[in-house]
Amino acid sequence: MVTVIGWDIGGANTKAAFIRTKSGSVEELKTAIEYFPVWKGPDKLANVLLTLKERLSGTSKLDCVGLTLTAELSDAYETKQKGVNHVLTCATQVFTGVPVFVLDVDAMLRPIESAKSEPLRVAAANWAATGWLVSQLIKNCVIIDVGSTSTSIIPVVDGRIVAAGKTDLEKLKNGELVYTGSLRTNVAAIVSFVPLKEGAVRVSSELFAQSGDVHLILGNIMEEEYTTETADGRGKTRREAMARLARVVCADVEMLAEQEIVQIARYVHSRQIEQVAEGLSQVYSRIETLTAEKIPLVVTGIGKDFIAKTAAQKLRIAKIIDLGKLVRKDLVVASPAVGVALMAASKLEGRIAKWTP
Repeated sequence: MVTVIGWDIGGANTKAAFIRTKSGSVEELKTAIEYFPVWKGPDKLANVLLTLKERLSGTSKLDCVGLTLTAELSDAYETKQKGVNHVLTCATQVFTGVPVFVLDVDAMLRPIESAKSEPLRVAAANWAATGWLVSQLIKNCVIIDVGSTSTSIIPVVDGRIVAAGKTDLEKLKNGELVYTGSLRTNVAAIVSFVPLKEGAVRVSSELFAQSGDVHLILGNIMEEEYTTETADGRGKTRREAMARLARVVCADVEMLAEQEIVQIARYVHSRQIEQVAEGLSQVYSRIETLTAEKIPLVVTGIGKDFIAKTAAQKLRIAKIIDLGKLVRKDLVVASPAVGVALMAASKLEGRIAKWTP
């Protein structure tokens, strides 16, 4: 019997997956997510880890912990190296006496001291956990994971991740990372103007509204799925979201009709799809040279239906596979945590843990 918790520690959300395996087969698997903006209090991270650990595993003895992170990019830390070391120090404080393995950009698990010695090799490696997870189910594909903050595009050929970029900087350059997401993206980072009143209106660069407002207005998400804080600290009703979006053009709900605000939301959504499609096109143009097969697209993450699928359709990708149709919904949203948990369990078992989705 092997008992493991996998962690995906982000700048805004911390996700965890608890698994129990026996004789190489997964017997129990559950997940949890906590919204925790690390820039507001990095000193509280250890408490967040402890709370989620107790929620998932209770008093169960853990055999090891698998961990991946993106929190190091937060401006709470002066450098990525300091961010990585802080997160890993918090993990050692919480999991005293338990082996902690950290995922690197080559989809390999490292002991925590090795990870600390080469922090940039483990920074922002959560995409590798998702890639590994999906590669156990589909041997040739491109995965597009649209989260709350950013979009990862991960190519897999012959069951192996073949990403051209390792760091965020490299991935931004080659299309494997598109910094737009379903909830937290500043609308002003998606568009510089919007169509309005038979013309084009420039937008304010203030953080007045974010992508979560756009998708709430359009019905792409429900209020309970808007899990991050709002730009103005007010509520998450459709009318409150419309008020925030109106402010992007320095107006309000008394100056603009509902139809005009919806028009703005639709345009922002269309531009977000174009941003993702551009990255997707970049990745596909490279992958098509590596194999003669027609490569399907696997969509996952909170934005899989209204961003990833639509971007794929825009590019006329013939086969689109919804990861949510293959696995439970909670596993889709927490796929890096699930992936690194399965990798850690497989490491202890000495064989790939058999996983029935």
